[in-house]
Amino acid sequence: MKPHIGVLALQGGVAEHMDMLDTVGCTTVGVRCPSDLRGIKGLVMPGGESTALIKLLIRWDLVSPIRELAGAGIPIWGTCAGSVLLSSEISEKSHRINQPSLELAPVRAERNSFGRQAASFQEDIIISGLDKPFPGVFIRAPLLFPLSDSAEVICSVSEGAVFVRCGNIWLCSFHPELTDDTRVHRMFIEEAVIGS
Repeated sequence: MKPHIGVLALQGGVAEHMDMLDTVGCTTVGVRCPSDLRGIKGLVMPGGESTALIKLLIRWDLVSPIRELAGAGIPIWGTCAGSVLLSSEISEKSHRINQPSLELAPVRAERNSFGRQAASFQEDIIISGLDKPFPGVFIRAPLLFPLSDSAEVICSVSEGAVFVRCGNIWLCSFHPELTDDTRVHRMFIEEAVIGS
C-alpha cells in the first residue's frame, strides 16, 4: 500500500512537492483544512512566506491539529518557510522577532539568513545518510540554530545548519522539490512508513 502524505496547500511549492512524492510512490492530499489531515502518514510544509503562512494556519484552524499530529509521532517536514513555522524561536539576523509559530522543534530559525531573493543560490551539500552530495537550492533561506541536544544537525554549510531533525520533526532550509533528486523525499517517506 502506498504511503498517504499530506502537503500543506496554502502557499509555496505545493505542486512541486506533490509531484516529487508521486514520483517516489506516494498518494498525496493538499491540506487546506483539518479534515484533510485524516489518515495521512506524513505532512510536508512547503516554503512560501512564513508570516502569511502562520496567519493562514490560524485562520483555517490548522495549528492545533498539526500539533496533535506531531504529538502522535506523525513525521512532519518543513522546507524553507515551513521550517521557520516549525521552530520554537524566530529571528532575523541578530534580533528575535515576535512571530507566532507551531513551536514543534527546539530550533531558532533565522529568516532570510543568506539574503533576499536576489541572493538565491545552488550549492552541493553533504547530507547525513546520503552517499553523494545533494543539489541544495537556497531561496531566501533561513539558518537553523539548535536549542537542545534533541535537535540533530543532518546537514551544514559554512554559515551553519541547514537541515535539522528533532525526532519526527524535520526542518530544512533548502528546496529539494526544485531539483530532480528524490533522495531526501525518499528519506522522509521511509520515516513515514516506519512510523506507521
